[in-house]
Amino acid sequence: MNAIPEKVIIVGSGVGGLSMAIILAGLGYDVTVLEKNRQPGGLLRSYTRDGIECATGVHYLGSLDKGQVLRKFFDYLGITDAIPVSRMGTSGVIDRYLFDSPNTHPFQFDLPAGFDTYEKNLKKDFPAEQAIIEQILASIRKTSEQLHALDYLYAADNDFSLLDQAESYGEILDQLGCSPRLRSVLAIPSSWIGVPVADCPAYYHNMALASYLSSSWRLEQSGSDMAAVLVDRLKDLGGKVITSAEVDKILVTSRVVSGVQLKTGECLTGSIVIAAIHPQVVLKMLPDGAVKPSYKNRITKIKNTHSIFTVHARIDAESHPEIPHNIFQVETDKKGNINDLRYYQFRKSEKKNTTLLSILTSGNDELWIPWKDTLTGHRGREYREVKNKYAEKLLNEAEKIFGSFKDLKLLDAYTPLTIRDWVHSPDGSAYGVLRSSSQTLGTALLNRTAVKGLYLAGQNVLAPGLIGTIMGSFSTVKLILGPDEFRKKISL
Repeated sequence: MNAIPEKVIIVGSGVGGLSMAIILAGLGYDVTVLEKNRQPGGLLRSYTRDGIECATGVHYLGSLDKGQVLRKFFDYLGITDAIPVSRMGTSGVIDRYLFDSPNTHPFQFDLPAGFDTYEKNLKKDFPAEQAIIEQILASIRKTSEQLHALDYLYAADNDFSLLDQAESYGEILDQLGCSPRLRSVLAIPSSWIGVPVADCPAYYHNMALASYLSSSWRLEQSGSDMAAVLVDRLKDLGGKVITSAEVDKILVTSRVVSGVQLKTGECLTGSIVIAAIHPQVVLKMLPDGAVKPSYKNRITKIKNTHSIFTVHARIDAESHPEIPHNIFQVETDKKGNINDLRYYQFRKSEKKNTTLLSILTSGNDELWIPWKDTLTGHRGREYREVKNKYAEKLLNEAEKIFGSFKDLKLLDAYTPLTIRDWVHSPDGSAYGVLRSSSQTLGTALLNRTAVKGLYLAGQNVLAPGLIGTIMGSFSTVKLILGPDEFRKKISL
């Protein structure tokens, strides 16, 4: 007689929640995913305006070539063939950096595909810093080897100490005597994960950069299509996704989890509960006394990454065709640190003769303070006016770089408050927990909680981005199974 499968409840249906669910369902667990919104996917999900799909959390992917880390994850999850992608960098450029600073202006740098070409580009633009560049590339190549070999996951402990790169990247650049101009180029990968270079652990910086140098890709379909692929795969394995099911409480008795209670009052039981949402939000769902004051204090004090503001606009495709690389407008200080970024992407849209222009920049939180206690859909006319005025400012800035936009139409703009309400991210933080050198101890092993049977997943437990989030899911599975069982049952 077969044993009854252990029940698992997963809160949140973003990449972290769905990848976690697929792994556990494949191992024979009875898995149910709960999503507070009407559709699953979290920030993975795109949305439609004027017949055009607008991306949210996935603008490009790294390390999806055969044998590389994201490809290994997708293959294990069984979703590779169902997610069509196109390779970036075939024209020689993945990202183009445009610098607007007295220290670097009118300097431009192109991030190419491949470590050798990247090193060549750096040495060409910074001929006086050849030795520094060689040291920097040696470290990035080492991280890449460890990343693709999945050394972290198959180590005895869930610990990054094996990478031996916990020092802040800014300090390393200082020690090497890096010039402000070179520093401004090398600082940008830290901004991809929302951490200032002066406080970004070298291994996070190098992971982010190595993943895109290894290979870079764009989705050929929408983020919603990718979310649907993950949901379908989970259902094929016997798992369930319940939408419009907002969790109000995590049920705990004597510091042992027993299930969750929804806002409707309905209770669902499970011996394992995995919260693929921010740990500070999880803390509010726990009953008094469920965790020790020291744990509560640790989670409450965690600092989060900055928020973002996003604009989507429609422009004429003949005058403004798709650009096969991303463009960053970069503001730096005199030392070469990044003050702010504008990210631009021009993609062919579903609508005939139309290009989708997307702009991402820092959230400018002070603009939205008057509406911080409101909810999406209930902020009124003045909020929309402020939002649209800021969007128009960003579009005007873009025209100074790319020329006047023909048939320009603002489709949508969303603020940190939108992100906060959509995915329960404190203050609209775009990348969740701040993975900084200064709070390494406070953010260590976040997937392990002080409640038996309660675990965390998602971008907050390890690192943001698809790779970091899915690796976090495998890391949490490793906690559930134990290192020995993990190595026996999980072959990547």
